[in-house]
Amino acid sequence: MAQITAALVKELRERTGSGMMECKKALQETGGDIEAAIETMRKSGLAKADKKAGRIAAEGLIVIRQTEDGKAIAMVEVNCETDFVSKGEAFQRFAWAVVDRVLDSDPGDRDIFLLGLILEDSKSIDQVRKELIAKLGENINVRRFARFATQTGVLNSYLHGNRIGVIVELEGGDEALAKDIAMHIAASRPICVSADQVPAEWLAKEREIYRAQAAESGKPAAIIEKMVEGRLRKYLAEVTLLGQPFVKDPEQSVAELLKAHHASVVRFERFELGEGIEKKTENFAEEVMAQVRGS
Repeated sequence: MAQITAALVKELRERTGSGMMECKKALQETGGDIEAAIETMRKSGLAKADKKAGRIAAEGLIVIRQTEDGKAIAMVEVNCETDFVSKGEAFQRFAWAVVDRVLDSDPGDRDIFLLGLILEDSKSIDQVRKELIAKLGENINVRRFARFATQTGVLNSYLHGNRIGVIVELEGGDEALAKDIAMHIAASRPICVSADQVPAEWLAKEREIYRAQAAESGKPAAIIEKMVEGRLRKYLAEVTLLGQPFVKDPEQSVAELLKAHHASVVRFERFELGEGIEKKTENFAEEVMAQVRGS
């Protein structure tokens, strides 16, 4: 059997990012052949990655990148299982590489993007993702992305601590206004730009709730309908960007701010890290009690 030197183990660790004992074992299995050891570890890592695919990944990063000419902007949410991993260089490097590919390639379908586009060393984004899972020991997922491009509009973004990201496109105005609008969207969470974009089924549901609540007042039907419409107008002002009071100056609405700058919002995207992902909550007291009952 070939001698497994410390220098050989060190080289394999630097090339794979794996632990010392794992590297030593792989070298022993391959008779000191470092290339064969890398291939063995890669196959083993991909198998482990598949096993981790079902684990909840609700931490991670939201990253945003814009072209130098300002004509295109991209935002990506990449998830992992713990805040610790999200702060690591390898995970962050992967997230930035992914957003660069989104910005460059203008992808449509997420699965085609992950499987079809090359990220590094002739490997697809998904291959690199799986190898990172094997290296870091956590499930990692490229959850979603958005990309805006324009020839005549104004693009900008706002990122709040890598956990809330917004990209916005304006017609008219300038970059400073677009930044302010993006910051407002991050804070106020509008569901769409204007009232005509609110889904009809949402309005029908809200109207039904308000009508049931108003009916308890015992007032005449005509008065009830006026009450319902008043509540509905208030709801639309709360959930639409144009209807909301501007966060930096609540005395004016976003619509009034835009009008003063002869600008309009074409579209926006808002990502909040882990939004909608059911996170596992640990209750150690219940866990201990369950063990006691079972013993």
